[in-house]
Amino acid sequence: MSDKIKFQCDLSTTGSTAPLGFEVLLNGQSVFKTAHVTESCQVMFDISDDEATQKLQFVMTGKTAEHTRVDDHGTITDDAMLEINNITIDEIDIGLIVTNKSEYVHDFNGTSEVVTDKFYSNMGCNGTVTLEFTTPFYLWLLENM
Repeated sequence: MSDKIKFQCDLSTTGSTAPLGFEVLLNGQSVFKTAHVTESCQVMFDISDDEATQKLQFVMTGKTAEHTRVDDHGTITDDAMLEINNITIDEIDIGLIVTNKSEYVHDFNGTSEVVTDKFYSNMGCNGTVTLEFTTPFYLWLLENM
């Protein structure tokens, strides 16, 4: 019987009428999925703590140009985004590690070439945030603190 670690985060949206979809993949397998984030919720699932390389991905879909309002000066006045906060594993906050170690790949919803950005808790474009880590989790945590 293998040990498990608990992943948890808070998911919310800045535009509940915009049909932004969200999915979490663990090693290519869907562990959470919703076609339309309408209200805040908690995402929770277990991860095997056996020795392995883990690939965690947050995927946002459904964003269109109509979900962003821009004034005459080019300033964004309203935008629909997803916010992923309070990211923990076994109740240990790994938010700063996620910012330092993850990649957010998107193409500004089809308006530019694909770019790779840092992830600062917000997903404003359709794309994927990827974090790779190893288990056992506590060994990885010690190496990355």
